[in-house]
Amino acid sequence: MHPVTFPPHYIERIIARRGRLHAFDSIEPKRTALIVVDMQNAFVAEGAIYECPPARSIVPAINRLAAALRQAGGEVIWLQSTPGEWPIFFEYFEGPHRRAACRAALADSSWGHALYPTLDVKPGERVVKKNRFSALIQGASDLEAHLRARGHDMILITGAATNGCCESTARDGMMLDFKVIMLSDACAAFNDENHLNGLWTVFQAFGDVRTTDETIALIEAGAARVPARRVG
Repeated sequence: MHPVTFPPHYIERIIARRGRLHAFDSIEPKRTALIVVDMQNAFVAEGAIYECPPARSIVPAINRLAAALRQAGGEVIWLQSTPGEWPIFFEYFEGPHRRAACRAALADSSWGHALYPTLDVKPGERVVKKNRFSALIQGASDLEAHLRARGHDMILITGAATNGCCESTARDGMMLDFKVIMLSDACAAFNDENHLNGLWTVFQAFGDVRTTDETIALIEAGAARVPARRVG
């Protein structure tokens, strides 16, 4: 798991801008979805072509968050990177020596495409295939339509990589008017610097950044709130 310590001047900048550190101080569980980004064998398994070793360490945190949100009446959604051809990415950002292997690793129904086996995926939970880094960019998946149909207005972002697909989905989520919380200890990147950079980009203007413990406490507090009775 990555160490996360924001420099003091980062924190000062956020507080100076919005008058407080955290954008969101409450969670309404039934209007919240936990988005688990790309926790597939191709990114998590040892020796996989896109292996992100820290991703294995965040599995327990993701499972804890999923259990807490389910218990409180929220929804857990699992994303799978399923890019197909995507010529710009594979032809310009993957060299010819590995291009075919990268495509094969994320091919639908392949071993690499499958969710990592120690994730606590419950029967009937929604699995969304996306063909771009962000699941919320136009044409990438049906995630936005599903969230709207279920009445969700908040998304909790976990998974890999922090500064790649997680950050991309978080940024687009905020731009589509979802409240976004990124989990600092339930996201993973290929190194500590990338992890911190991804979190900081989101924290500045696209969403909140909290730990698993803080977020579970907000979920449980939200579930415990009793709606005020109408008078008259």
